[in-house]
Amino acid sequence: MDWLSSLAPVTQALVATLFTWFVTMLGAGLVFFFRTINRKLLDGMLGFAAGVMIAASFWSLLAPAIEMAAESGGPAWVPATVGFLLGGAFLWSVDKILPHLHLGFPIEEAEGIHTHWRRSILLVLAITLHNIPEGLAVGVAFGAVGAGLPSATLAGAVALALGIGIQNFPEGAAVSVPLRREGMSRVKSFWYGQLSGAVEPVAGVIGAAAVILMRPILPYALAFAAGAMIYVVVEELIPESQLKKNTDIATIGAMLGFAVMMTLDVALG
Repeated sequence: MDWLSSLAPVTQALVATLFTWFVTMLGAGLVFFFRTINRKLLDGMLGFAAGVMIAASFWSLLAPAIEMAAESGGPAWVPATVGFLLGGAFLWSVDKILPHLHLGFPIEEAEGIHTHWRRSILLVLAITLHNIPEGLAVGVAFGAVGAGLPSATLAGAVALALGIGIQNFPEGAAVSVPLRREGMSRVKSFWYGQLSGAVEPVAGVIGAAAVILMRPILPYALAFAAGAMIYVVVEELIPESQLKKNTDIATIGAMLGFAVMMTLDVALG
């Protein structure tokens, strides 16, 4: 932790999101060992990812945003509510524009602007879309530490990066293994699987730099990242985990994911 604390906040965010991208690569690397993935296992992993993101949205983002707003003397609920809704609105807007296809759905149900892109590209774009708020959340957390706010701690930011990294493992596998099953080579499947996480370092650096340069927006930025993540959970992860009716497995996965992220945040933060 000492070596990390010696780095500039933007560099810290870059290191943390490179870690989350690396874990995505590890998950995508499962394609070198498996051609298919058990659907019940996949639904459990999707549920786990949803649980992690829900817990991170409150413990690592909304709660600090409310605390910071209260310290400033204004209505504590305003930045949290406004930022949260703006985060959801942003993802909704991108969702309507960016062509993408959710896991388990036929290509005819691709969302966004109509294109003739291949199914593999649309699948990768779907995962990439929900990696944007994850990278942004990590970046904003480290930016909050750099801004010197008492309620933001380096340990808390590290806990968030760890939680996001853990749930990126199944996400990488959720892209690469289905592509392999559809006939793509192992190398190409791995490439597309890890590529979905490449956006996180970019979003992380932008998030950290933005809150350092514009400190007053920090509570809004934290809540924005939370709203974007909750939008992804409700619009994508939960429906996909329930698609094949493995509801109990997906729900248990979500409970475990929430518990793991909450434990990390409370124990480290």
